[in-house]
Amino acid sequence: MSRALEQASRAARLGEVPVGAVVVMGNEVVAEACNQQITLSDPSAHAELLALRTAAATVGNYRLPGCELFVTLEPCTMCCGVMVHARVSRLVFGAREPKAGAVISAASALDNDALNHRVLWSEGLYADESAAQLKAFFKARRSLKA
Repeated sequence: MSRALEQASRAARLGEVPVGAVVVMGNEVVAEACNQQITLSDPSAHAELLALRTAAATVGNYRLPGCELFVTLEPCTMCCGVMVHARVSRLVFGAREPKAGAVISAASALDNDALNHRVLWSEGLYADESAAQLKAFFKARRSLKA
């Protein structure tokens, strides 16, 4: 998760919402990414999605069984859907996202019995650090507007 936090810091330096993601297969990092919606002019360029795309290209398969995704912020519905389709084994996220978090906060997208794959998940790893990055980013953004 410390590498995901580094990616979140990278996003902040780019002027993006500071979210970072890392995909691990076994004990090896196969991909890492940060939010880049603004940078890439792409509404789907969430850290999770970019990391999963890179991981799939790295392993040469659109399915990622046995992979774990570590992300600093609770994923949205889109990212949860991609995790299911990619057959990610486990998600670990830091801070909750009360407005758009689709794991536990605003929805329970990964706990849907109708889905053909279940992603195990846990929360809270580096939650305080993840939340602090987000708070500092938005505080700085608000002070620029003032």
